[in-house]
Amino acid sequence: MSLTIYQMAYSPFCIPITEALRACGVPFETKEIPNWDRSELLRLTNGEYYQVPVLVHDSRIVTESNAGSEDIAHYVDQHFAKGRLFPERLDGLQQIVIEFLSDDVEFQTFRLLDPHTLDKITDPVARGLFLRHKERKFGRGCVEQWRRDAAAIRAEADRLLGRFETTLRHSPFLFGDAPVYSDFLLYGVLGNLTYGGHNRLNAEQGALQKWSERLHRFTFA
Repeated sequence: MSLTIYQMAYSPFCIPITEALRACGVPFETKEIPNWDRSELLRLTNGEYYQVPVLVHDSRIVTESNAGSEDIAHYVDQHFAKGRLFPERLDGLQQIVIEFLSDDVEFQTFRLLDPHTLDKITDPVARGLFLRHKERKFGRGCVEQWRRDAAAIRAEADRLLGRFETTLRHSPFLFGDAPVYSDFLLYGVLGNLTYGGHNRLNAEQGALQKWSERLHRFTFA
């Protein structure tokens, strides 16, 4: 079997896929895609897709069908996790958590990392393409605005993450004794936030820290 994940290592939507595969004990390879150069993805998908992650399982290429889908996660669940990422008993309820993480929480956390990502890009063309990608969606000067507003953005991120901190003080994982996809998605959001050590969990987020370590050690039986 051949399994390859095309990713950006800091992506909050790539980290959940690779971490779930690791928990399943599935061997896989990763290929890193620069944010400013998606040409390899375009060649792979015959010009039809340029987002990450992309999963290639033997000869099958799996992408998302729309901006809000979890097609790749469901594929991993069906082929490798034996339905444990999306158990039927959590249908509906888990989707509420997934959408909250993907829309509300991630909107705060990615803006705390992006200025640091930009700082590491030394090539002027790559830097310009990174900025163009961001500014087309969020407006001219958005990255520098996020840099200036970092304290306020972090405060809002911490407020939203507080709901998970409270939950995880009383439960090993978000919905009980074993992780589901929303655990891996939260792990991805935090992995993006803390990537490169520029942002860290604070002293009031001890349950999140212990949960993160517990999830990284977890393997499905």
